[in-house]
Amino acid sequence: MNQLVPASAKSAHATVQENQQYLTFLLNGEPFAIGILCIKEIIEYNGLTEVPMMPHCIRGVINLRGAVLPVLDLAVRFGKKPGAVSKKTCIVIVEVRMGEESHDMGVVVDAVNAVLEIPRNEIEPAPAFGAKIRTDFIEGMGKVNGHFVILLNVNEVLSIDEIGSMGRAAAAVADTVSSASALGS
Repeated sequence: MNQLVPASAKSAHATVQENQQYLTFLLNGEPFAIGILCIKEIIEYNGLTEVPMMPHCIRGVINLRGAVLPVLDLAVRFGKKPGAVSKKTCIVIVEVRMGEESHDMGVVVDAVNAVLEIPRNEIEPAPAFGAKIRTDFIEGMGKVNGHFVILLNVNEVLSIDEIGSMGRAAAAVADTVSSASALGS
């Protein structure tokens, strides 16, 4: 896992400036990738504390060297069922930019594969239709050994404003349900 792997023999000869490096991982058996410049570290999946009334995509929080970090389940964020936790499940700590500020957040992935160098000429734009996730979540489609890997736009996928508004909506629904059940009593 600590080894840099060229995406193809052709990319091994490309200059560093023409290549971009991505951490590839699996979610429900599908390959995805995140640019390594926003990745801080990868940790094993454990010690998660659930927090009530959070959006469904937030699995909980972890204590990482004294800092409390939210942990998001990418599969749920993409509208899929949560992946089963296995020995290969891990949390990727990602830095999310919001204007001038940056925030750290953990994302649950089924398994980390490798760091790949993908030449810019092997990256296609995000498809306008046909993707199984929102197109604003997709930075591009990287060609790796004849297959496509979805390159994620981390700042869109992990938008703190959008996830926060999902939490407020979940809290409002919970308040409505508890008010309705109190009236029915």
